[in-house]
This record gives sequence, structure tokens and C-alpha cells, in this order.
Amino acid sequence: MTVKNDKKVLNVSVVVPCYNEENGAAVALKELYAVLEGSTFSFEIIAVDDGSEDKTSEILQSLDFPIRILHNSENRGYGASIKRGIRHAKGELIAITDADGTYPPFTLPDLISLTHSGEAHMAVAARVSDKNATPLIRRPAKWFLRAMASFVSGRKIPDINSGLRVFRKDLAEKLIGILPDGFSLTTTITLALLTNGYTVEYRTVDYLKRKGVSKIRPIRDTLLFIQLTLKIALYFAPLKVFVPFSFLLMVASLVWALFSYFILGRLADTSSLVLALGGLQMGAIGMLAEMIRYNFPVNRDGD
Repeated sequence: MTVKNDKKVLNVSVVVPCYNEENGAAVALKELYAVLEGSTFSFEIIAVDDGSEDKTSEILQSLDFPIRILHNSENRGYGASIKRGIRHAKGELIAITDADGTYPPFTLPDLISLTHSGEAHMAVAARVSDKNATPLIRRPAKWFLRAMASFVSGRKIPDINSGLRVFRKDLAEKLIGILPDGFSLTTTITLALLTNGYTVEYRTVDYLKRKGVSKIRPIRDTLLFIQLTLKIALYFAPLKVFVPFSFLLMVASLVWALFSYFILGRLADTSSLVLALGGLQMGAIGMLAEMIRYNFPVNRDGD
């Protein structure tokens, strides 16, 4: 149900995925509603119950303020819930947040304003205290993920997978076919926009202690995040992957040729040639991938 108010000037759909969030959903959604009700936008809140096995569904049904509830018959994943919410959203802007109370909702109006004004195609809350909430085993992998993402996008990314962000619905609809069903949806949409010339702005927020148990599986999800980052690099910025490898192979070919000639006393022409040809092929594949990438539907079209 969309909240109406004569003073409102904007239509925003806030999608909140909920999976076994009986401990935090009620408080988080009440705080979210209070912040939006006191803002200058029209809005709707869409809670997506992702096949919860606890009392989340009953809690959502018992809320005493307007909210749209979508139910997944089984657990389909964080990204799948976000995408379902996007498909049912009526707003021109999409906001996403979590139901575990980790993101302060008072930051949302600022993110909405950034996107609505045209200053950003997507506005993201960057967690400044996330380090303390991240298990030690995951910190090196998160650092690598953020470094790799910054290299691919050509911009320093303070928070690659923040779950509090606002973006235009039309851009989300262009991307929805490649957005994954898991937690890596936020990483994918960030890199997709940045590597295609869209503006992404960040605002820092404190990351609060969650209510309930985290759904992140440290080892498996970390490996999936790294795999995803490499895949996105190949998908959205292929030259940044292929050109360095091509250069390394060409340099290796030259170094090996000089080493074999001056140190070993004979030119290893065959192996040097194989390395050189490998470098040329790698560069050619990168150029071809870069040409194909420009046919991707999210490329800037002058907007």
C-alpha cells in the first residue's frame, strides 16, 4: 500500500528482504516507517518473506502500519528477494535495506535525495564500523574483494556490498537479468553501474549490531564473492583483466629469450614464441570482449 500525503513529492519503493528475522523485523520496519513518514516523499514498503521458518511471516502480518508483503514459498536467496520486490515496486526509485536492525534508517532520506536530484544514479550507505562486526577470518577476503572491485571500476569503493542503498528502478530493470540470487547482488549492481559510467555516491553510516543470527556463510560466501568479482571484471571491464596478462606474457617471452641466449648460450625461440603468441591472443580476446561489452543494455545512453 502506497502512503499518500499532499506534501509528498516523490514515489519510492523500499524493498526489505526478510529471512528468519523474527528478532528484528518488527522494530526495524517500525523505525523505517517512522523515518519515511516524517520525510518529504511518497513511499511504499515491500517486505519479502523469503521462505522464513520462524515467526517472521506472522510478525509482518501483525504490523499496524501500511506495508506490502510478498511471500516466497521457499528460501530463494537475498538477491532473489530483492529482484522480486523490484518487479512488484511502483516507485520510480528503489531503496533496499535489511530487516535485522544493522542499518540506521535515518540515513535513507539523504540517499533518496541524492538519487532523486540526479546527483547520483545510485546512493549507498558506506559502513564505517563494519570492521568491528566482520569476523577476523573474512577481513582479508573482504579487503581483496574491495581492492579488486576498485581496480575493475577505476574508483575507490568504500563499501562494495552495503545493503542500504537507493537506485533508479529503470536501471535495475535493465540489470535484473544478470543480478544474482545471493548476497552478491549488491556487488554486481555496484560494479555494473560504475564500469558503465554511472554515478555512485557514498554516505558513511555506523553499522549497528544485528538482531538475530547472520545468514552469511563466511568461507563459502567469501569464495563466491571473489569468484563473482573476477567474473564481473571479465564481464564489464575485460581490458583490465586481459591486457595485464597479455603484457606479462609478452614480457615473459622477451625475458626468457634474453635469458636463454645470454645465460644458457642458445636462443629458446620455440618457448619464447609460444609465450609471445599467448600474449597476443590474450590481448586480442580482451579487445573482442571489450567490443561485445558495448552491446550490454546498461551502457549509458545520454541520460
